[in-house]
Amino acid sequence: MSSENKKTIFSGIQPSGRLTLGNYLGAIKNWIPLQDEYDCYFCVVDLHAITVKQEPKELRKNTLEVLATYIASGIDPKKSTLFIQSHVPTHVQGAWLLNCMTYMGELSRMTQYKDKSQKSGANIPAGLFNYPVLMASDILIYDTDLVPVGIDQKQHLELARNLAERFNNAYSPTFTVPEPHIVKASAKIMDLQEPTKKMSKSSDNPNSYILIMDEPNVIRKKISRSVTDSIGTVNYSDDQPGVKNLLNIISVFENKTTDELVDYYKDKGYKELKEDCANAIINELEPIQKRVNELLDNKKELEEIYKEGSAKAFKKSIKQVRKMHKKMGFIPN
Repeated sequence: MSSENKKTIFSGIQPSGRLTLGNYLGAIKNWIPLQDEYDCYFCVVDLHAITVKQEPKELRKNTLEVLATYIASGIDPKKSTLFIQSHVPTHVQGAWLLNCMTYMGELSRMTQYKDKSQKSGANIPAGLFNYPVLMASDILIYDTDLVPVGIDQKQHLELARNLAERFNNAYSPTFTVPEPHIVKASAKIMDLQEPTKKMSKSSDNPNSYILIMDEPNVIRKKISRSVTDSIGTVNYSDDQPGVKNLLNIISVFENKTTDELVDYYKDKGYKELKEDCANAIINELEPIQKRVNELLDNKKELEEIYKEGSAKAFKKSIKQVRKMHKKMGFIPN
């Protein structure tokens, strides 16, 4: 099927830190099977990362590492368009046009803004307030049909849908109103130290998360230190969130049901559960880590991929931005 006949998917991850196991299982691993069925645009959303102050050297390093991780995990540049968001100026151009149609009340209700602004104190950056509009632009300028979203991003997709409809009603049909793409349920990966919370790289405790690039000995150590309980038997239960989390991880990596795993571990203890969990993670991540390091050692290959990707992304998105300009009354350049 040619890309013209395929529905379009857009998604991206911020390079605001190194990627975790949660990023891999919750996003990247789910993107891989989409490539044959859809016209996919996957980018590193570096413009979103600067809503919180970034160290320039780290931002550059993390941006390339995220892109290399996409490729090493199985996102194929021949099948999908891979690029860095800041290399495609139409994202910002579209965001300003949509910004002028967005209500402050809509943005002030965003859950992530409320959470992050509490940590920022009195000096809240305007970008933290406004970035959902940039996210809407990311989606709409590609005439995106479907957006893979987690539960914490549904509110942002709803804003993109509202803005698409608002623009269409004000100026005539222009945008496809994007729909959420619900992937096969992948269990949410929880914090290894506080298993009732989602795993996050923003945690102050490095033992609470696993990074995609963590070395095998580090992964074994973090899993061995993961919080379980004093019950002593392996059950898949909300009363045992730490054990449930380890079972979810093994289940995804080994393609086994949690019922099968509970049956397997019925006469075994937490030590064996943790050892098997660490092995399952390492077996999947080691070849990815090797390929990431190869790409980062040969930046020329990475550069060719992101340059080709940004040229393709610009060619598609500029058509939509020009339509927006024309309909809003701007004189063509």
